Amino acid sequence: MLMYALIVFAIAALGGLVLASSVLRGKLAPWAISILHALLGATGLVILLLQVVQGSAGGRVVGALGILVAAALGGFYLASLHARKTVAPKAVVLMHAGLAVVGVLVLLSAVMAA
Repeated sequence: MLMYALIVFAIAALGGLVLASSVLRGKLAPWAISILHALLGATGLVILLLQVVQGSAGGRVVGALGILVAAALGGFYLASLHARKTVAPKAVVLMHAGLAVVGVLVLLSAVMAA
C-alpha cells in the first residue's frame, strides 16, 4: 500500500510542478490541474492514514503522514487564494512544496527500509 501512496504522490508532484511554475511566473494556475493535484494528494493521505489506523505503519510512515498533512494545510490555503483569483505568495508555494517533498522522502525512506 505504501508503494501506491508513493506513486500517487509522485503523480501529484508532477501537477504541483506545473502549478508552481504558473504561480512563480505571477499567473493563476490552471484549475483542472489544481483540482487533480488536490485529489491525488488527498488520495495519498487516505492511503497513509489507512496504514496508520490499521497499525501496520512504522514511525517513519506516521512522521511522513504528519509532514504531508502540514503540506496539505498549506495547500488548502493556496486553494483558497486561487478561489479568490489571487496569485499566491511565492514563499507559501515554496513552503508547501518543500514540506511535500520532505514528507515524500520520509515515506520513501520507510518503503526502502521495509
